[in-house]
Amino acid sequence: MKTVETEILFRPDSAALRFLPEGPYSLPDGRLSWVGIQHGAESVTGSVNVLDLQRGTNASFSLPGRPGFAFPTDQPGVFVAGVERTVGLFDTQTGKWNPFIAGVDANVANTIINDAVTFEGNLIFGLKELEFKTKKAGLYLWRRRDQKLLQLRDDQICSNGKAVVRNSDGTLTLFDIDSPSKQITRSRLDIETGSVSDCSVVVDLTSEDIFPDGMVLTPDHQSLIVALYDPGDPNAGVARQYNVKNGTLEQIWTCPGSPRVTCPQLVRHLGRIRLVLTTAVEHMPVEQQTRHPNAGCLFVGDTEFSDIGDQPVFPMP
Repeated sequence: MKTVETEILFRPDSAALRFLPEGPYSLPDGRLSWVGIQHGAESVTGSVNVLDLQRGTNASFSLPGRPGFAFPTDQPGVFVAGVERTVGLFDTQTGKWNPFIAGVDANVANTIINDAVTFEGNLIFGLKELEFKTKKAGLYLWRRRDQKLLQLRDDQICSNGKAVVRNSDGTLTLFDIDSPSKQITRSRLDIETGSVSDCSVVVDLTSEDIFPDGMVLTPDHQSLIVALYDPGDPNAGVARQYNVKNGTLEQIWTCPGSPRVTCPQLVRHLGRIRLVLTTAVEHMPVEQQTRHPNAGCLFVGDTEFSDIGDQPVFPMP
């Protein structure tokens, strides 16, 4: 099994942007977007960020709340984003926020939108319960063909990484993470009925003191790359690659000096396909930050992949 030590790709220039970076995503023009989920422990705002991989410069765009995800659309400079309990379109050129889904999880207290995946023009996104305790957060499908919001589950605590695969028989498989469960699950997704089948466990991490966070498929759809959020004090954070058929651990990437790894993504960088990992300062006291000076940085490491896999732009509704 191969272990790759990553290097710092970008060090955000403020404590606000280092607090909770997540959701890296390749843009059609070769740049990289990512979200600042929350600009501090007491903050109720965040941002969409666009990183120029060649120049190493970052542009940050404030949002009217805490974003859980942001994906590029087929209109340059416009992102579809989940902010608090609303999904909308954000124009980085004008700063305009235009919601098209509102009142998500309206009957549940203390939840906000978290991670998501876009596929075939649809969205699947989940919420997190802000006290990280109660199984009440929703998992939703926004179905493009009729622009209808359908609830798939109502029993998650902190919905995180997810991926969708169209199988050879035309069916859909949803891989999903509810971080406190410490498991990656597989279920059958039915777009027409807006439902998911009973879940089976692909990867079980309940014996470890880590939490699976963001997740992406490998380009061949045979494995999952998972960021692992470690609340402890190891010398390095990690992301791992697991086989989807049997849960076998296949590869590890490490992030020196940054234990809380939040999300992975494949990008074209320096003429090859590399893995970007976001990391966070969240829940890290000052003395621990001193021991981990790279917390909150974006890291990048080598891979053997030949393309970046599933990163579609979201077609404007």
